[in-house]
Amino acid sequence: MEQDNRATGSIKNSADDFIVDEVPLYEPSGVGSHLYVRFRKRGLTTDFVVRGFAQALDVSARDIGVAGLKDKIAVTTQTISIPVPPREPAGDFEQRVRSVAIDGVDILDARLHANKLKTGHLTGNRFDLVIRDIAPNDIARVVARFEEIARDGVPNAFGEQRFGMRGDNADVALKWLRDGGPGPRDARQRRFLWSALQSAIFNDVLDRRVADGTWHRAIAGDLLVKHDSGAVFLCADESVDSERAARGEVSATGPMAGVDMRKPEGAPHAIEEAVEQKYLGPTFNWAATRTLGAGARRPLRLWVKEVEASTNTYSGPEGGDSPIIGASMRVKFMLPKGGYATTVLSSVLRIVEPNDSA
Repeated sequence: MEQDNRATGSIKNSADDFIVDEVPLYEPSGVGSHLYVRFRKRGLTTDFVVRGFAQALDVSARDIGVAGLKDKIAVTTQTISIPVPPREPAGDFEQRVRSVAIDGVDILDARLHANKLKTGHLTGNRFDLVIRDIAPNDIARVVARFEEIARDGVPNAFGEQRFGMRGDNADVALKWLRDGGPGPRDARQRRFLWSALQSAIFNDVLDRRVADGTWHRAIAGDLLVKHDSGAVFLCADESVDSERAARGEVSATGPMAGVDMRKPEGAPHAIEEAVEQKYLGPTFNWAATRTLGAGARRPLRLWVKEVEASTNTYSGPEGGDSPIIGASMRVKFMLPKGGYATTVLSSVLRIVEPNDSA
């Protein structure tokens, strides 16, 4: 087994150590039948807040739109959309929304817009994080690694939270979709389990591309994504596209499996087929997944923007001239939608969270 030489650091020692600001894809227009509510929450899940608004306003939680879920042990700012009741003046409804009281939630803004927010309707997220309990002799290499990330990005793996509290959501999906077991009745839960299986397949493909050193390169047959536009195209000239990948203009993509997902060619196709067969087998019922998501391509490389890192060391209980016994770091960066802060941090440090046994 390969030795893990990463330094160790702890996160989420308090909600204030993990600050997340959702960057909207667009601003509400001020006209429409949905009220976009921007709020700051502390120590709460997004689902809990959505249920709180739904109960207070007597609307269905399913009708409330959410662009993305946010961490519980954190201070996070995000936007949800709430439908204006048909027979209630928009101004009156806005006043009702602004008067909703949920412990740990501050309502920052409320403006009308035409459509319901949907998952993924965001540009990305800005993070302001404190990492504690780093050994002082590790701090220099940790800082150097963050500088490298700012230049080159990191493998775009899905974080552990994608796979559920017990980490077995992909296995549950396989027992249902591959092995013929009963599936959940709730449509949202079915989609959630399918997304976990898609994520497991993607991570396995990414691991193989990391192992062979091609995750950040463009090789013949790859489906490449342009980072400025999101357009996907086939790598037909490896020499040209490799230079574009080195400049950060394009990245190779991996599979978010689905019946209509476009597939690569050549060596990338062989890798993806091997992983797909490993998980799904030759007789997988793809038709059963059509209502769960048609499939897509996801970049293998996660670009990390606006990286800033500062450090602080601390001494023993006597202070003053006592030996330095630990260090902390404050890191700021922005990730595009679908990127995980824990993916970035784990590429630098072995992360310990409050509920970890390590």
